[in-house]
Amino acid sequence: MASYHVAPLETLVEQFEKLPGIGHKSAQRLAYHILGISREEAEKFANAIMDAHEKIHYCKVCCNLTDEELCPVCRNNSRDKSTICVVEDPRDVFALERTNEFNATYHVLHGVISPLSGVGPDQLHIKELLARVGDGQIKEVIMATNPTVEGEATAMYISRLLKPMGIRVTRLAYGIPVGGDLEYADEVTLSRAIEGRREL
Repeated sequence: MASYHVAPLETLVEQFEKLPGIGHKSAQRLAYHILGISREEAEKFANAIMDAHEKIHYCKVCCNLTDEELCPVCRNNSRDKSTICVVEDPRDVFALERTNEFNATYHVLHGVISPLSGVGPDQLHIKELLARVGDGQIKEVIMATNPTVEGEATAMYISRLLKPMGIRVTRLAYGIPVGGDLEYADEVTLSRAIEGRREL
């Protein structure tokens, strides 16, 4: 019995499978969806991908994604330019901006130090951060890398570089999420919650 084989469809499925969090079944669903839309919609989709690829680059100051020379945060003169929040990924900037609580600037590393994955300090945007801090206007750097082994190692590495420059280096507090139960929290989360406690 001959196997059912449509090469362009299989190629499309393979491309969707390369996306993070997309398994074979989801990739098939997306491929069939694309086949079901009009040619005009398919061209809009393809053009949006190419447009984003061609126009989006790193902000020359903070290394966040932008389609202009500076990202919206760096262009905004009402932001507190004396504080930098260091994050791993552009998605972290988006998450912090959603809170409407943070009015300073960011620096995006685009990863964390991970020797097992072959990622060292030179593969991250640490030199750009040191250059920003070196201009003398920065008073505090908030390390907001994820609470993973790699995130902690990266925060400690950068902290050791900044301390001799007389910069205040702080770490985001981590602990029990709102709506979470103590009995389900792991030891690290609980110890962080105790360390980060504050007066009521």
